[in-house]
Amino acid sequence: MVQPLSKQTIIPFLTEIFERRGTEEYLGEQVTIGAHMLQAAHFAQQDGHDDIVIAAALLHDVGHFTGDFIGMPLAEGTAFMEDSTDRQHERAGAAVLDAFFPELVVDCCRYHVAAKRYLCAREPGYFEELSAASVHSLSLQGGPMSDDEVAAFESHPHFDAIIAVRRYDEAGKEPGLDVPGFASYVPILERLVAAA
Repeated sequence: MVQPLSKQTIIPFLTEIFERRGTEEYLGEQVTIGAHMLQAAHFAQQDGHDDIVIAAALLHDVGHFTGDFIGMPLAEGTAFMEDSTDRQHERAGAAVLDAFFPELVVDCCRYHVAAKRYLCAREPGYFEELSAASVHSLSLQGGPMSDDEVAAFESHPHFDAIIAVRRYDEAGKEPGLDVPGFASYVPILERLVAAA
């Protein structure tokens, strides 16, 4: 039986699951899930963002790791491009992070899929730049937002950070890019958990 997480165990938990599962395929992309998340954080740091946005970029896809810990098991062995339903990894990740991290980090995880839907509806050329895997997942996630959904999303208090993390999500798919490892972000995560 999995023990309940606490402020003392959440970062060791994230470190362990990242080390154990970070080398897994990332939904048909040319990088692993761990490399993808590390690249997103790296690009946020390079752009001079505060620790909270860097952490959000690092953890935005943690739901791909944690589904089996919160009652949403992933379909082991299923090729992502053959999936016909949305795994809702953004909800799984937000559920794990919610008790431990500031709201902005949680919201960037919870709404990074919505941000893709938003950008597809509002930014000319964005859809054309999506990878094949991202286009496939978009079709399972509801497609581009409607005008009413766009208006509601634009009013979100963390809109700018969510959009920034979404852009790092798209950028973090460069095969062979050498970036700092998960351990380099642990002090940032510790500070944010302590302050939350």
